[in-house]
Amino acid sequence: MHYCTEGSWVIPHEHMRITSQAMRVVSIKLPPELDRELIELARKRPSTRSAVVRDALNAYSRRPRPSVISAAGALVGSLKGGVPDLSVAVRHMANYEK
Repeated sequence: MHYCTEGSWVIPHEHMRITSQAMRVVSIKLPPELDRELIELARKRPSTRSAVVRDALNAYSRRPRPSVISAAGALVGSLKGGVPDLSVAVRHMANYEK
């Protein structure tokens, strides 16, 4: 992959990864098993570990997120009794401004 000639390291062109955008460097700590998985994913693509992490973060941040009501599912409206809406129950709001 990389080899040394006359004291200089040479990186073959197919292994160079030059990004066209300015990016910040972020350092993360990974347990050994996760680091091995990251290296393996990058090798299979072929890609860099940075590109794998960037793609994973992009996918994670763009995943659909359920609303609070859909996440609560069958719990919504399942309680019986009590005040239906505390915001209109004057006795619960008595000390609100204090």
